[in-house]
Amino acid sequence: MMVKPALRKAMLALMVTSLLGCSSVDNVNYADRASQAEADTSQRLIEQLLLASKTPDVPTQSIARLTDLVNVPELQSFISAALQNNPSLQQSVVALKMAYAQHGITSANRLPSVDASFSGTSTEDSDDSYTTDITVSWELDLWQKVADSSNAALKDIASTQASLQSAQDLVAANVMRGWLDISLKQQLVAIETQRLTVLDNNKALILARYRVGLGSLEDLDNANTSVASTQATLADYQQQLAQSKRDLTLLTGQWTGNDLAVNITAEFPAVLNPINSLGQQNLSQRPDIKTAFYNIEAEALRTDAAYKAMLPSISLSASLTDMAQSPTDALLTGPLWSVLGQLSAPLFQGGKLSSQAELAQLTTEQRYWVYQETLLNAVNEVENTVGQEYSLAKQQQHLIEAQLSAERSFVSYEQKYRQGLVDIFDLLTVQQQTFDVEAQLANTIYNRLINRIDLGLALGLGVLHEA
Repeated sequence: MMVKPALRKAMLALMVTSLLGCSSVDNVNYADRASQAEADTSQRLIEQLLLASKTPDVPTQSIARLTDLVNVPELQSFISAALQNNPSLQQSVVALKMAYAQHGITSANRLPSVDASFSGTSTEDSDDSYTTDITVSWELDLWQKVADSSNAALKDIASTQASLQSAQDLVAANVMRGWLDISLKQQLVAIETQRLTVLDNNKALILARYRVGLGSLEDLDNANTSVASTQATLADYQQQLAQSKRDLTLLTGQWTGNDLAVNITAEFPAVLNPINSLGQQNLSQRPDIKTAFYNIEAEALRTDAAYKAMLPSISLSASLTDMAQSPTDALLTGPLWSVLGQLSAPLFQGGKLSSQAELAQLTTEQRYWVYQETLLNAVNEVENTVGQEYSLAKQQQHLIEAQLSAERSFVSYEQKYRQGLVDIFDLLTVQQQTFDVEAQLANTIYNRLINRIDLGLALGLGVLHEA
């Protein structure tokens, strides 16, 4: 009779020791630190960019999503097809379903488990024996350890949803980039075609002058060289155009073996400047920031569960058992019942549980620094793309001025060559310069529009998310 009080005291001491051990954990709330860091960084960044964005060319349209940047109905249909059929995106959808399934596995530990068994034994020179047993067992989640693991799985789902959103945004952005790339390639093909037409005309003029003794063989060779070089460049651009169309079709996840079903004009579509949305945006809307933040919360919950694994646990089990000489009589016609309550606690496992808890704590801290790195990269992306917007705007303006000057010079030199005032080298140089500036301008406008899409992604603009 003296054993029971001693046992109670021992178990009480064990519980107190375990609680003291868990209370000594350095419980740093990395999620709160990360949230505060993002809020402070976003506020300073947005204020800085808004101050620098007070320029006349900032659009007045409201921009809520990435697809608001370009208002082309045919493009929107391509984006919708890509979001439904892109194989890479569908892998992210499956990953989300797997996260839900994993949560179901973790949550099942919070419910009682029921097991049933039926066995029969036949022994020589004795009667047959049949046994039926139904057992219900349940571990009380006294310290919310299982709840923490279940909530961690919910955070994993949220993280996977953010990753899916990131994949959707990237697919939509790639479709928009592909659309602009096709427009650029068509413009470059048109420029090289115009260049080739002019060079063919020059070649015919030089040949006519050569036949009447007004030109030299070197002039004719130079003209042939320019024509052949331009033909090679034109063939390259034509192949790039065909490849860009195939790439856009590939993004939709549907291959038909036919040419692109929609006619994309060579003229660039209007792409709004997402700087106008700075007042409504913050970096917390970026999917990669969300993913990193949910990972911190998930690991923090797993850390709590790891420390609680060192605490005592209480489990209950109840069973109904029936034994008879026939299967029918053994079907719980006169069962015996038993109930067992058990209190257990880990005493010595070679430091395994404490090491697991320490590892979980360090993993949480690691996730925090991953978040910090992601946040800094996000700020850097925003600053770089905003700087690119202003730089490319200046480049575009200078190239427009250069194009006007080159066109005037081209007309002037062509007239002078027909009058014999300049040689063929001067004319070819001016002609090449004119078309080179035109191609450079097209590339600059393209880069500026692509940069606006990148800026939209950097600011957290995305497509309408459907999990």
